[in-house]
Amino acid sequence: MSLDNPRVVVTILDWPGTAFIARLALTGPYLLGGIMKLADWQGAVAEQAHFGMQPAALFAAATIAVELIGPVLILTNRLVWLGSGMLGVFTLLAAIVANAFWTMQGQDRFMATNAFFEHLGLVGGFALAAILSLRRMRERA
Repeated sequence: MSLDNPRVVVTILDWPGTAFIARLALTGPYLLGGIMKLADWQGAVAEQAHFGMQPAALFAAATIAVELIGPVLILTNRLVWLGSGMLGVFTLLAAIVANAFWTMQGQDRFMATNAFFEHLGLVGGFALAAILSLRRMRERA
């Protein structure tokens, strides 16, 4: 424990539930998105078509699979590297397709730039989840 960390912060970060809550916060939007797309298949296909992804049904099915399987792997703390990789790559590709700020002007460019870099932050979060999982596994071994 570092001397510059307040005791309350150390207590919160050491509590096992904190790690699960953090993983849920990171993956929850994807899990919800996958469930929503599964519940509205036609909407999911239309979303893929809107972004020019063809065949739209295949991309919708792949998106749903990634948005459901990735979070489950991370939340169950099993194959976190795989779940993080799936969601990280998916998020990066989605940011490039949906937030191509370099092709825009004005307010649209401003909003897409923010969204693009927010997505990059999520990619970093998935990398950190995989790193922390690997370190925990090494400590246990």
